[in-house]
Amino acid sequence: MALFASSVFSLPLFKSNSDPYCLFSTKKGFNLGFQKLKTRRLHRTKVVVHFAMLSENPLIGDLIATAFSGGIALSMLRLWEETAKRGVFDQKTNRKLVHISIGLVFMLCWPMFSSGQQGAILAAFIPGLNIIKMLLLGLGIWKDDATVKSMSRFGDHRELLKGPLYYAFSITYACAIYWRYSPISIGLICNLCAGDGIADIVGRRFGKQKLPYNKNKSFAGSIAMAAAGFLASLGFLHYFSLLGYIQVSSKTVLGFLFMSLAAALVESHPLSSELDDNLTVPLTSVLVGSLVL
Repeated sequence: MALFASSVFSLPLFKSNSDPYCLFSTKKGFNLGFQKLKTRRLHRTKVVVHFAMLSENPLIGDLIATAFSGGIALSMLRLWEETAKRGVFDQKTNRKLVHISIGLVFMLCWPMFSSGQQGAILAAFIPGLNIIKMLLLGLGIWKDDATVKSMSRFGDHRELLKGPLYYAFSITYACAIYWRYSPISIGLICNLCAGDGIADIVGRRFGKQKLPYNKNKSFAGSIAMAAAGFLASLGFLHYFSLLGYIQVSSKTVLGFLFMSLAAALVESHPLSSELDDNLTVPLTSVLVGSLVL
C-alpha cells in the first residue's frame, strides 16, 4: 500500500505544457495564479468597504438614493411625454397612465433610503421638486408643452395648478409625514394613484350604468377604484412587510378596505369633481386611515 501511494504521488501533476492548468505547475505560473486570486479578493474587499462606508454614512446613501429615485421618476415622465407627443394613447388615457405609474414607482424606491427622518425628507424632496415644477408651468413662467399635454385634460397649462399640483403635494405629504412605516401612506398613495387612475379608465370604457346621484360617474368606475386601491395597498403592504418595515395584520387589511371604499365613495360624489379628485381622495384616505388604523 505504501509502495502504491509512493508511486501515485511521484507521478507528474500535468502531462504536457499544452494543458491549460499547467500554468500552476511552474513557479512562475503559480505566482501568476496567486496574483489573480489576490486581485479578485482585493476587488471583493473594496466592494465590501464601499458598502460599509454607505452604511456608516447614511447621508451619502440617501443622496445616492435621491439621485437614483429622481432619475427613475424623470425617466417615467419622459416616457409618458413621448407617448403623448407621438399620440400613442389618447390624451385622457395618457394622463391617467402618468397618474397611476409615477406615485407607485416612486414608492417602490423608498427602501433605498435610510430609516430615519432624514431618509423621509430626502425622499420627499423628489415629489417636492415636482410641486415647484407644477407651479412654474401652471403660472406660465416655464414653458414645457410636452409636460402640459401629458398631465392636463385640455392642454391648458393652468390646469396644472389643480390636479397635478394636488397630486404632487399629496405624495410629498405622505412621504414626509407618514413614511414607509405607516399604512396610511400606503393607502393614501394607492387610492390616489391606482384607485383614481383605474376608475377613470374603466369608467370611460365600461361605465354605461351611471350612479343615481352623479351622472358623470359609473358603477363600474367606482367599483374598479375601490378594488384597485385596495389590491394595490395589499401589494405594497406585503412589499414593505417583507423588508421588515411594517407588519401584516387583519386590522391593517380591514383598514385598507375601509379606506378604499371611503375614497371611492367620496370620489363618486359631485362635490369631488368640483374640488378635484386629487385633493378629496388623499384627504379621505388620511381621515379614514387615522380612524381605523
